[in-house]
Amino acid sequence: MAEVHGRCDERFAGVREALSEQLDGGEELGASVAVDLDGETVVDLWGGYRDESRTQAWSEHTIVNVWSTTKCVLALAALMLADRGELDLDAPVAVYWPEFAAKGKKDVRVRHLLSHTSGVSGWEQPFTIRDMYDWTSATERLAQQRPWWDPGTASGYHANNQGHLVGELVRRITNTTFKKFVADRIADPLGADFQIGARESEVSRIAPVVVPPRPEVGGPAPDPESVAAKTFTGPQASATAANTPEWRAADLGALNGHSNARGVMRVLRTLSLGGEAGGVRLLSPETVERVFDQQSDGVDLVLGVPIRWGTGFCLGTPAVPYVPEGRTFFWGGWGGSLAIMDLDRRLTITYMMNRMAGGVLGSPRSEAYVRAVYAAMG
Repeated sequence: MAEVHGRCDERFAGVREALSEQLDGGEELGASVAVDLDGETVVDLWGGYRDESRTQAWSEHTIVNVWSTTKCVLALAALMLADRGELDLDAPVAVYWPEFAAKGKKDVRVRHLLSHTSGVSGWEQPFTIRDMYDWTSATERLAQQRPWWDPGTASGYHANNQGHLVGELVRRITNTTFKKFVADRIADPLGADFQIGARESEVSRIAPVVVPPRPEVGGPAPDPESVAAKTFTGPQASATAANTPEWRAADLGALNGHSNARGVMRVLRTLSLGGEAGGVRLLSPETVERVFDQQSDGVDLVLGVPIRWGTGFCLGTPAVPYVPEGRTFFWGGWGGSLAIMDLDRRLTITYMMNRMAGGVLGSPRSEAYVRAVYAAMG
């Protein structure tokens, strides 16, 4: 069995076994899994390797690009401003960002940005990954776009641009970048190893993203005018871009959080515990409840699967059937990383890895760990 490091309560020994099995099976290269139960860390495990040649072990302090798991912290930031009365989730975006009212967007609400229902799920082409790095230009272009569907009527996953949309509200309200907001108001107070992008001093502990060979794809090509096609080509995704200095230096609140399972858990357990963790209160319990305000329920125009969106988080989807129903919400990242906040059980589960699985959300590996946690819970 592959060696797994860290600690877990004996009750959760099955999680250690699951991680060892996945590392043994070869699909998992390097990974970390963490679980907080009622404010106590009951699982903090890691194993495997940082590199494909398996020469550098994944250590306690290894971090990795967590892709769209970053959006969980983005939603938390917006909720924090709402909690302080600085951001009205029901107000038009244009109250805070007047230019955004252009081209039929004057009635787009803040909650539409958080629930992927704004109609602005990507950038009009031509637009590249490098164009995302220029914050001013990228946000100006979003402000000048027309919605691709009637805002508020359906969800279309804001795969790449949600960080710019919500992050621009954060910037205009606080007069600071989203990257700095996360550092000063979230990560530092909580003592969490989480950052937007990665400081140059941290590069030596980053596990590069590893992309498996692409399977052959059959069937007809998607309609280039579909919302999905426009979203995924504005810009065209590139997993290997995450391994570049330019990506790590950028402020991409939807995509380039760098952390490990422990770091993400220390941030997001705040939500599972009613807004306070480790003696630090970021939200009131009432604001946490706003997550459960359902914003849409139907087939997502971008992801193509039924998703029930609350405010900032997924409340349920058949794409991830192993997340239990109840007062639970979650999201994850491209390749399989996952964060689950279970308020019924005051439970937080996080999983981060370097070798990506196929698909946008969840994987057989994440399923193995989540099922092991809930099996231990009984």
